Amino acid sequence: MTILQLVILAIIQGVTEFLPVSSSAHLILPSALIDGFADQGPMLDVAAHVGTLAAVILYFRRDVGRLFVGAGDFALRRNSSDRRLFEVITIATIPFLIAGTLVALTGLNDHLRSPVVIAWASIGFGILLWVADKRPQTRDGDISTFGAALWVGLAQCLALIPGTSRSGITITASRILGYERRDAARFSMLLAIPAIGASGLYAAYDLISEGNLENLKAAGLIALLSFLAALAAIALFLKASERFSFTPFVIYRIALGIVVLLLVT
Repeated sequence: MTILQLVILAIIQGVTEFLPVSSSAHLILPSALIDGFADQGPMLDVAAHVGTLAAVILYFRRDVGRLFVGAGDFALRRNSSDRRLFEVITIATIPFLIAGTLVALTGLNDHLRSPVVIAWASIGFGILLWVADKRPQTRDGDISTFGAALWVGLAQCLALIPGTSRSGITITASRILGYERRDAARFSMLLAIPAIGASGLYAAYDLISEGNLENLKAAGLIALLSFLAALAAIALFLKASERFSFTPFVIYRIALGIVVLLLVT
């Protein structure tokens, strides 16, 4: 791949990972729709996700510290707000890990990487986000109940369909429950830590077991650029979620889906 293509992919991954527009779709579509745009391959996908994972860990470093403290409190059976945070993140992550394992073992993911699937998922789940975002706020603060965490975790499983958007579907689930936009976005980003981490570890294991370790320099570049782009995107998105609705993202998703359908037909 050219340097320009690497830069484009890194920025795409960094910006779209935490926006409700599906980063996986934006990584798949360039090579599927643009002549001469090479497929980046699994190694560069892993590198891009490592960059965004590092960004979210750095931005939410205090919460990450709380998760470690909460894990210790859980092991010691000591009640605390840190333990509750650890428990709700864990409960919300377990369904995704189970579903992701099943998809990987059955090879279903290969069949879902279709521009048509991406287009309809972008449109359908975009409309669902719009409907959920119209609901009034009825709950304040972070998600702290096990029932709400499980609901968001089950919704996150749908993100295994490219075009759905992991952040988009988890924000949608939180908004359906009545949580405020910023709280929904924040919880979605915290869920990204174990979700991206698990996906990255699985993909890295595949690469190492196959001995596919070429293009290490390209991987380092895309990881760094994804990290920088994601760090900026997180800060801007959280600020924007305090003042604006998610309607612009819905419009973008629908437009993207229509354009992709027109191109593939």
